[in-house]
Amino acid sequence: MGIAIDLELCKKDGFCGQVCPASLISMEGPEGSPAPVEEFAEICLHCGHCLAVCPHGALTLDGVAPGDCPPVAKDLKISPEMARQFLQGRRSIRRYKDKEVERSQLEEIIDIARQAPTGHNSQPVEWLVISGRDQVAEIAGLVAEWMRWMIENMPEIAEMLHMDRTVGRFEAGEDPLMRGAPNLLVTHAHKDNPFAQSSATIALTYVDLACYSLGLGACWAGYFYRAALTFPPLQEYLALPGGHITYGAMMLGHAKYKYLRIPPRNPAKITWR
Repeated sequence: MGIAIDLELCKKDGFCGQVCPASLISMEGPEGSPAPVEEFAEICLHCGHCLAVCPHGALTLDGVAPGDCPPVAKDLKISPEMARQFLQGRRSIRRYKDKEVERSQLEEIIDIARQAPTGHNSQPVEWLVISGRDQVAEIAGLVAEWMRWMIENMPEIAEMLHMDRTVGRFEAGEDPLMRGAPNLLVTHAHKDNPFAQSSATIALTYVDLACYSLGLGACWAGYFYRAALTFPPLQEYLALPGGHITYGAMMLGHAKYKYLRIPPRNPAKITWR
């Protein structure tokens, strides 16, 4: 494993070495070509930057050749105006049609999200996919139980978050907890992994945006996340692998309503130096 250079294709431009995050590629190979430094095998992140940047397709990394990688299609590049509307136009969706997201679409969403950046290219995020309104409703019931526990045992926090009102709405037949979503994507990783929280948060952001691009709706499951961290009945229900905890979750489904405008937000608070 490691890097291999096709000397017939290599133009010795040094791009691969310049983009290597750990400076593990020198230009001291045969005929001044790229070559791994002595610590390459020990330190390499296997991020693929060197493989992705070579314009000549001369470099293979860990047995992965340029032909094994999808090219970046120039005709699919979006304009700044398109990017602005896409990012500003997405909404958190809290009303869903009575229709589950197809498994193929869930797989596509996760396939996009797994490309999200992770610290040290550790890729620690794993996924639990819960489908079906009945299953998600069971989870909502467990979150409501957690809220009742909070109201009784940690009343100051419960009052600050208006948990009594939320539980009241739930008991009246509404679902302010899981929003009647037909699907829930849960991220999890080992509790001792220092990169897990940031990696999961970025991956879920990818999920949110991928859903929007596919015409689906998504919303961060904040109540669920807090309950899953501390409430044993919900933890038992999730049955995550040993040592794993959840690092966030996303409700998703087919949006019941379309949003036609972009409401204003507060001006950015910026300090220039």
